[in-house]
Amino acid sequence: MSATSPLFDSSFPGLFDLQTNASGPAGSLPLTESMLLDSPSGDLFGMTQSAGMGWDPQQLLRDQVLILSTMGGIRAEDGHPIALGYHTGHWEVGLLMRAAADELNRLECLPFAGYVSDPCDGRSQGTTAMMDSLAYRNDAAVVLKRLIRSLPLRKGVIGVATCDKGLPAMMMAVAAQHSLPCVIVPGGVTLPPTQGEDAGKVQTIGARFAHGEIDLRHAADMGCRACGTPGGGCQFLGTAATAQVVAEALGLSLPHTALAPSGQPVWTEAAVRSAQAVVDMIRSKTTIQDILTPDALHNAMVVHAAFGGSTNLLLHIPAVAFEAGMKRPTVDDWNHINRMTPRIVDVLPNGPVGHPTVRVFLAGGVPEVMLHLRSLNLLKLNALTPTGRPLGDVLEEWESSKRRIRFREALKRHDNIDPDDVIMAPEKAKARGLTSTVTFPIGNIAPEGSVIKSTAIDPSVIDADGVFRKKGPARVFTTERAAIAAIKGREGKPIQPGDILVLICRGPLGSGMEETYQITSALKFIPWGKQVAVITDARFSGVSTGACIGHVGPEALAGGPIGKLRDGDQISIEIDCRNLKGSINFVGTTEEPVSSEEGAAILATRTPAVELHADPNLPAETRLWALLQQLSGGTWGGCVYDVDAITAALHRA
Repeated sequence: MSATSPLFDSSFPGLFDLQTNASGPAGSLPLTESMLLDSPSGDLFGMTQSAGMGWDPQQLLRDQVLILSTMGGIRAEDGHPIALGYHTGHWEVGLLMRAAADELNRLECLPFAGYVSDPCDGRSQGTTAMMDSLAYRNDAAVVLKRLIRSLPLRKGVIGVATCDKGLPAMMMAVAAQHSLPCVIVPGGVTLPPTQGEDAGKVQTIGARFAHGEIDLRHAADMGCRACGTPGGGCQFLGTAATAQVVAEALGLSLPHTALAPSGQPVWTEAAVRSAQAVVDMIRSKTTIQDILTPDALHNAMVVHAAFGGSTNLLLHIPAVAFEAGMKRPTVDDWNHINRMTPRIVDVLPNGPVGHPTVRVFLAGGVPEVMLHLRSLNLLKLNALTPTGRPLGDVLEEWESSKRRIRFREALKRHDNIDPDDVIMAPEKAKARGLTSTVTFPIGNIAPEGSVIKSTAIDPSVIDADGVFRKKGPARVFTTERAAIAAIKGREGKPIQPGDILVLICRGPLGSGMEETYQITSALKFIPWGKQVAVITDARFSGVSTGACIGHVGPEALAGGPIGKLRDGDQISIEIDCRNLKGSINFVGTTEEPVSSEEGAAILATRTPAVELHADPNLPAETRLWALLQQLSGGTWGGCVYDVDAITAALHRA
């Protein structure tokens, strides 16, 4: 509106066509005398509201089922955007909600729907928006739980979600519903472009352009077409896809629903089957407490390892366990699982070929991976699934099912890919060079531990005995922006091959534990990038690759020794990718080398060489989240809100 425009325009069509009352819905509420005498007024007024929205009043005593989703944007019936969502992952999930609602109606239930939209970690990369990312997960889980409780007569819940924070939030919210039947519908994946780059690689166009690897036209073309279809999570096994896999492995989602191609009939069918499942659970009185058991948690951790999943699930799986009232897995638990579980899935970004996630779905997805894990006696087959049947029975049926045969045939027909080259037998995976997933290095830099996706280290820098060894000078940065500028050679001394990039003050207290994909992706697609290692108290994207070590504890702002490193310090990294053992140590300088024990003593007496402080843009809400999660077990405890622990800390204070 310009300064000369009238404040009160009268030209809008129909502006003065008004009515001041209406007849209201036809019919009457199905009330009884006992309802009027004994029911809360909220139950009665709720029926008035439901009738007011247009539902047949005679159907209002049906069992109520709440459908919650992370839907974003405004999508026209023909699919074109009226208002954009934050990302493709939540763009089409309203279609899943509609399919589930229609099926609930057919089954004579009363569907309700609510929404808590989610941000895009890809859109947030390198910006202050990343400071809200992990904290958002807790906030969303709180709101989702409040929405569930705010429908007092709900008999069951269907959660529909896809991506990095929305799906973990939905899993946490559902896990907290101990006495309710609940099912999660994964929002699926987008297709790769027929010609172009996947959504992980395309996030590196800036770094590659800066180093002359691509020209402006290539960057513009690839950036435009990376998302082959408008809906679904990214095509790689990042945090979004891993969360879908874990939801299914936990028994929160139906078998063979994770990683379905968004917008296609097989994707919609998952919503229909899920609606049927939650109704069956209501009638059989099966609840989340029956499904989320220690056996289910074990299965999820094993499947995570077999897929080579995102390290961000080390934050999310403990959070789900906490909400379910179970003991949270420790670093030792993760170590044990990863040492005994082979990686058997060849998927982006891990390789060796790096198939897109839709191929993993067609090759059989989670059930197919579980067949191989069953043969190794790694699964708890008595764990109950939302089908009402134990996992062992589900896998028996999957093995001989027409569904399995036809999808695997479709992969051969469409992409000329043998499904057994995507999901492999353990012997074949070992012969192809697939190594187990995650290692937890400790040392004088990370006395509380750290994590590296060791399977994603470039094989060419790993020695013949399966050990990655690196010693080099530290380059210390307190902001991701400064680090990426040094990688691009835009500011200060450029990062050189052989350097060890140390990024501090980016843990929960510093930046909300931002995800630093910009750094790892830039290094991946620079020819000498594999000669650079990264150590940080922040976290990484699920698509990150390379020798990148995150979750360093304690973080710099909690007094961790990582905050006392200086430019030029010699750092020794050793990662045994076969036995999943590792260490990261300060070992003096080139002129004065010291042992790791001597290095620990030096760090203990040092003061930080640079001023350590939280990012000045850190939102107040994220600062509060960081303090609360630190009192609740910190990052290794899943960054949750443990009210008992917080209360105890306040009493001590």
